[in-house]
Amino acid sequence: MNASVDPARPTTTPPTANLLPAGRGGRGGRSGRDLTTGPIARTLLAFALPTLGSSVLQSLNGSINAVWIGRFLGEDALAATSNANLVLFLLSAGIFGFGMAATILVGQAIGRHDLDAARRAIGTATGTFAFLSALLAVVGWFATPAILAALGTPGQAAALAEAYLRVIFVSMPASFMLVLAMMGLRGAGDSVTPLKFMALSVVLDAALNPVLILGLGGLPRMGIAGSATATVIANYASLAALLAYVYARDLPLRLRGPEFAYLRPQGALLRTILGKGLPMGLQMMVVSGAALAMMGLVNQHGVDTTAAYGVASQLWTYIQMPAMAIGAAVSAMAAQNIGAGRWDRVIAATRAGVAFNLLLTGGLIAAVTLADRAVLGLFLPGDSPAVPLAQRINLIVGWGFLLFGVTIVLFGTIRAKGAVIAPLVILAISMFPVRLGLARGLEPWLGVDALWWSFPIASAASMTMALLYWRFGGWRGARMAVPAAADPQECERAALTPAEHPALGDTHART
Repeated sequence: MNASVDPARPTTTPPTANLLPAGRGGRGGRSGRDLTTGPIARTLLAFALPTLGSSVLQSLNGSINAVWIGRFLGEDALAATSNANLVLFLLSAGIFGFGMAATILVGQAIGRHDLDAARRAIGTATGTFAFLSALLAVVGWFATPAILAALGTPGQAAALAEAYLRVIFVSMPASFMLVLAMMGLRGAGDSVTPLKFMALSVVLDAALNPVLILGLGGLPRMGIAGSATATVIANYASLAALLAYVYARDLPLRLRGPEFAYLRPQGALLRTILGKGLPMGLQMMVVSGAALAMMGLVNQHGVDTTAAYGVASQLWTYIQMPAMAIGAAVSAMAAQNIGAGRWDRVIAATRAGVAFNLLLTGGLIAAVTLADRAVLGLFLPGDSPAVPLAQRINLIVGWGFLLFGVTIVLFGTIRAKGAVIAPLVILAISMFPVRLGLARGLEPWLGVDALWWSFPIASAASMTMALLYWRFGGWRGARMAVPAAADPQECERAALTPAEHPALGDTHART
């Protein structure tokens, strides 16, 4: 279809109150990329690479902190943080889903140049989750012993886990708000700013860990609580710096004057964010639940198999990063183009995302396969019996992530339209009846290899279902939009800076 005569593209101009030059902040400062124009493949890749960088930094931060804790405090401390991090992952799944819902609303609004709608979406999300995360921090502080008891945390690690998790709960308001702000910026087309402040957070956290654990420079020796305190400082400092940057650059999603009323959750918007965000959060919980169940099956085959699987899983985290970053970029691009009515670009961006996944993920799988012994040597002694087991696991499982990457990209576009139930159902089917069912069912014939073959088969199943839903499902008819504002004239006064609408200059400056 010729883009210049695309019948899906709106032919009317949005109201001047909501117009914003794509990719610009309120005073003309750069805020990101306009994802509704320009070469699709180049724009998508330029947006995806900073997102990939953020993911790599976040994973490296966890690895570096684990090194500090393991070296300075020992195995019990590592076990304590593992138990605490499981709690954090489950809680983070919820904020991810709700943040993704808000991101899609922002992206669609930016795509149709409805700046006020984007600010109302991020305002409702921010106001809601600032309150909820603060409440969670208080409840979590007091409920920590009960949570760890429910997890069956070993006695020798329980006291350490309690000291660590209680301090981590203090960091949650800043952590959740930082994630929400970064996701909102990506929805507005800016993936570079989140990368900058993720780097700041990682540098602060990694640098402060040994200082606070050991009490260097005259500071008190805090042990495992020092590691958690480093995270608290890094999160709050990075959030403060990010907010200062947003306002200094006057980026589009900042709130000023009467717009601060948007922090009071609007009922219709909140229902949309919760209704769409919950299924997206549940997708992460489905994946983590399947991973926990698989871990139980692996543990039945002895310590060497468990060690090999654990090391292989470390590599899979990095192998999946390109697909995750591309999927997020496709989702942001699709949301903006859906808002702009550019279905030609939505389809083209999805195809480009699939191609980039095949290229980047495929290249990474090939590199890890060819250099598997050297890579595994970073985690295990060269003469460990777990090394050849890990090599075999990677050989069987690795290529399946290429297929699962296709599913991630397709889901990125499907979610951008507001269809969230089908991806959840597809993941649940592929993870439980397919993956875990095959792992158990084939084990009498294939032995432990049944566990490894269940991964690529499940990935093939999820990709097949995703392709069928993409081609024949009703996702194009899903609806997800910010409700219209009650008073367009008031929105004009609240949403525009003097640079955006000079006629409002003096009056707006006094609000």
